[in-house]
Amino acid sequence: MDNGKPDGWYKQARKVASPNCDPRPADEVSLLVLHAISLPPGQFSGPAIEALFTNQLVADEHPYFATIAHLRVSAHFLIRRDGECVQFVDTDQRAWHAGRSRWWDKQRMEWRQALNDFSLGVELEGDDTTPFTRAQYHMLVEVVIWLKNRYSALNVSRITSHAHVAPLRKTDPGPAFDWAYFHQLLSASDLDAL
Repeated sequence: MDNGKPDGWYKQARKVASPNCDPRPADEVSLLVLHAISLPPGQFSGPAIEALFTNQLVADEHPYFATIAHLRVSAHFLIRRDGECVQFVDTDQRAWHAGRSRWWDKQRMEWRQALNDFSLGVELEGDDTTPFTRAQYHMLVEVVIWLKNRYSALNVSRITSHAHVAPLRKTDPGPAFDWAYFHQLLSASDLDAL
């Protein structure tokens, strides 16, 4: 951006640029959507998530991949099981993560759709049943702190789950995500605005 603000790449993240993004239609970032992903389902640490988000997933490497290799999706961040943060999309850009979804914006007192237009997507490597790691929670809090400092509209009431905004389609990050622990870490980080 030319407005003097640094670009939306988190310096502590490993950058893997995804082509699955485009400009935001308005200068608004006011929602954070938490997701969970594992590829193949229930397996961790492989290269498949990055391949999916960069359109390089090979359909015949696993039966499940054949069902999703055609998708053009991304997220701003992926937090791996060991706490590594990978960033795919500049946060000032629109990542393709929320899909068909809607969210009740308490400040505007209205249902909002097209959430990708004004939201950020963070994928946690995991599934509905496997507990997430401490390293993932700690990195997630670091990312949230950075995002909050960058986008003043973000606060704790504007952090939600994919399951909450697309309840008929999605369950992630699922019951394995410990919201109480996440909020405890945020509070301990002294984020008075969160």
